[in-house]
Amino acid sequence: MRGCLAAFAAALLAAAPAIAGSLTLDGDFTEGGLVHAVVARRTRVTLDGRPVPVAPDGRFLLGFGRDAPAAAELVLLMPDGTREERRLAVAQRSYAVQRIDGLPRDTVTPDPATLERIKREAAEVRAARAEPSEEGGFEERLVWPVRGPLSGLYGSQRILDGEPRAPHLGVDIAAPAGTPVVAAASGIVRLAAPLFLTGNTVIIDHGGGLTTTYAHLSRMDVKVGQQVRQGMEIGAVGATGRATGPNLHWGVEWLGTRLDPQLAAGPMPAG
Repeated sequence: MRGCLAAFAAALLAAAPAIAGSLTLDGDFTEGGLVHAVVARRTRVTLDGRPVPVAPDGRFLLGFGRDAPAAAELVLLMPDGTREERRLAVAQRSYAVQRIDGLPRDTVTPDPATLERIKREAAEVRAARAEPSEEGGFEERLVWPVRGPLSGLYGSQRILDGEPRAPHLGVDIAAPAGTPVVAAASGIVRLAAPLFLTGNTVIIDHGGGLTTTYAHLSRMDVKVGQQVRQGMEIGAVGATGRATGPNLHWGVEWLGTRLDPQLAAGPMPAG
């Protein structure tokens, strides 16, 4: 762990969520962290100059990416014109290296036609996550969609069949094929499709800029546009796409920033 001073400051923030009379923050001020926040109604919010969606009741989220800088600027513009600026310390992390061998060769080094497919599907995924909605599921605390050993951690540098690849920006949960997968929070299904790399993939929009992704499913039990409740079964664990065995890849995204599901959902319950 690097940045001891930043980590200490972040710990102080997390221990005392009330930063100002008009603002409450509660969460993980660290790379990959998700923060639940409440502010006075009709307040406008930006994080590092980027507008943040705020619900009518004043609730909103903040998120910090894998390589977020050690400080972030939160600005509040109150209904009466008052402006508040807060400098948030973001604890820095170090990440493991994970080597995975035995993947199908065409998923590690795809041919040109497959690369074009991957690009098209990546655009579909971006579109599914693009527009913050008015769904209210983001106010719920996320639950784990399935339980089992973690076979892949957020932020780890991936070496696939000896070739360096992009960092892993989710968690992989090992479980028997066919194990039910549930929605981590209430929302609306934005994507439910078989994709080349991630196999059968579902993306749920929870509002507040928050989406969750469920990949490698053996089956999908929902369709685009369907409303789902937290804990509702949406599919089952599988090994579709680029996978060496049955697992669920679970991703958490806020305004396109990939977050650490372990921080967002907290410790996995036993059993």
